[in-house]
Amino acid sequence: MRKHIKYSLSGILILGIFFIIFSCAKVSPDKLSTEFLPLDGNPLVSFRILLNVGSVNDPAGKEGLCTLTFSMLASGGSKSLAYKEIQKKFYPMATSVGISVEKEMSVFTGTAHVDNLEKYYAIFKDMLLNPGFREDDFKRIKTNQLNFLEKTLVSNMDEQFGKEIMNLMMYEGHPYGHHEAGTVETLKAITLDDVKVFYKEHFVQGNITIGIIGGYPENFSAEVLEDFSSLPGRHTPQLSLPEQRMPSGLEIVIADKKSPATALSMGFPVSISKADDDYFALWIAVSHFGEHRQHLSLLFQKIREERGQNYGDYAYADNFIQGRRKFPAQNYCRKQQFFSIWIRPLANSNRHFVLRQALRELKKLVEEGIPEERFELTRTYLLNYTKLYAQTLGEILGWKMDSKYYGYKDFLAEVQKRLPKITYEDVNLVIKKYLNFENLYIAIITENAESLKDALVKNTPSPISYANPNMPEEILEEDKLIQVFPLDVKPENVRTAPATDFFQKSGVPKK
Repeated sequence: MRKHIKYSLSGILILGIFFIIFSCAKVSPDKLSTEFLPLDGNPLVSFRILLNVGSVNDPAGKEGLCTLTFSMLASGGSKSLAYKEIQKKFYPMATSVGISVEKEMSVFTGTAHVDNLEKYYAIFKDMLLNPGFREDDFKRIKTNQLNFLEKTLVSNMDEQFGKEIMNLMMYEGHPYGHHEAGTVETLKAITLDDVKVFYKEHFVQGNITIGIIGGYPENFSAEVLEDFSSLPGRHTPQLSLPEQRMPSGLEIVIADKKSPATALSMGFPVSISKADDDYFALWIAVSHFGEHRQHLSLLFQKIREERGQNYGDYAYADNFIQGRRKFPAQNYCRKQQFFSIWIRPLANSNRHFVLRQALRELKKLVEEGIPEERFELTRTYLLNYTKLYAQTLGEILGWKMDSKYYGYKDFLAEVQKRLPKITYEDVNLVIKKYLNFENLYIAIITENAESLKDALVKNTPSPISYANPNMPEEILEEDKLIQVFPLDVKPENVRTAPATDFFQKSGVPKK
């Protein structure tokens, strides 16, 4: 009897050890993570190879290295095929490999018809696991990245330019504080050897989540897992991010550029993200105030619809990158977030007026809260609108992967569960808790920067005129209040610099 008990306990102990080893192996930070979503009968297969590596991992003095390295994988050749050969093979399959790099995440994407899956995957995995790192690819991709910073972003993308200046202001001295493409100075210093070292250091199992969705064969996911298991079994430790710095008053940077229109971006850090309970109530408030490219937006109604100032005016409760049509893109998650307002380009003559108007509306939101009738309208809108977020295979997979980042099984399902429980009082409480109208970073792209600075500092009235002689009397009466709405702008809080000086070096350029 004793012998039997001894053996039983030994057996239990051995099983326990195996269980511990197996459990540890499953959660090891040095091993691959997966998100496999088979859909029998679906003719397409989509991939997302997600890395918990982004521009925050750029070494000091080599900002832009992460983007350059991963662009070499997506837009360069493998050891067996030059990039032009890859393009020729992809063309009849109507496919490609995409790449996006953000602060904390990078993701490679691709979609193929199931009939082409074997051919596509053979090239796709070779590009990522056996990159060619050819000198001609390096020069081409590096030149493209430099041209984007020096020419495209500054010369042709004022809306994005403004957002990037706001980011530079908000995160000076912070790991988020440089553009993902780096700076002209740091990019020029990066070598092909730097790219190879970055790849070897960071393209490792523990940094990677393999996502596959669609009608792939039963054994396909195991094949992919085996292929990527050839990578080194380690991970990049996550950076400890410093506390976000709130602006002190209205901190303004004006990029001086010859242009007939002015672009405005403004915002400040918030201490919550989609991972927090308060986020859902704040989302309702900000959606009411400025839902992206929707007539629902109060700012849209006030600035565009009533006054015809520009194409649109929006606000966001966190980092927003547009994906398909008007919907948010996936795999741009951050631990630290910010509230922002985006005023699309408008006539230079009206820039001071509209800045006042946006801040006046923000003040009313903070002090008065969301109107009760707008609360129910916005909550119902979000409940229905978010059902459209995940329509493509890539979106379904992307949202599932983002859900894990924020600690949910399914974030979009959580939305449907949480929003109906939020009350009108909840929304107005979080507005008071997280939003303000007195302390903002404000980025402005416009001409005659010194003239605008002078008007802002002196609180010069900014009357507005309309081509339409039949503007409603109530609009004209409100305009009289807006044009003298006080802005507490201190001269030492306003910096101006030529637009061409931005992104040459780290930080906001000094005049």
